[in-house]
Amino acid sequence: MINFSKKSKLSLLILGFSSFFLASAHAAGKTGQAVVQEVCAACHMTGKDGAPIIGDTAAWLPRETNGLAKLTEHAIEGFNKMPAHGGQPNLSDLEMSRAVAFMVSAGKAVDPTKPYASPTSITAEQLVRTRCVVCHENAKTGAPRLGDFPAWKPRLAKGIEVLVQSAISGHKGMPSRGGMASLSDSEIRGAVTYVVVQSATYKPVP
Repeated sequence: MINFSKKSKLSLLILGFSSFFLASAHAAGKTGQAVVQEVCAACHMTGKDGAPIIGDTAAWLPRETNGLAKLTEHAIEGFNKMPAHGGQPNLSDLEMSRAVAFMVSAGKAVDPTKPYASPTSITAEQLVRTRCVVCHENAKTGAPRLGDFPAWKPRLAKGIEVLVQSAISGHKGMPSRGGMASLSDSEIRGAVTYVVVQSATYKPVP
């Protein structure tokens, strides 16, 4: 098992990795219109469960008072009867931001190239300790084991951001966002980076 107590230089390295990849994340993915048509329309075209209807300026106006970032946080984490990530955890925070922009503007806004928000309510270490260990501590269903860098190395061949996207979208036996739909891209990125750096620097206790 990884020794989680060594934090100083490692934490700075993790923060640097996370900041870099968050800033350089590409702007690919679905358009706001596509996300709305495929996911959001089910409630926001009909007003189901009190959802504001697209095009209803009066309904959206009070929800805009705290800015698009807060609306996006609600869309990512879930709010009232709206499920996290609209019930589709494989959607990125950028795609959720685009959907918010499309709905608030009634389809007139240009898709943003960066997320309006990617909230963080749990640290990378906490997330790894409480969630990732369920599969990665004992290599459950073929998951690379924590601390086993040789197992992680080939998965890093295309860069850590590809690994992050796999964690967000789901891969083989791993569900999207580790089965926690309310996790943001930033939280997933932090956890992946933490695990990789910990594994690369891990030294078994003699």
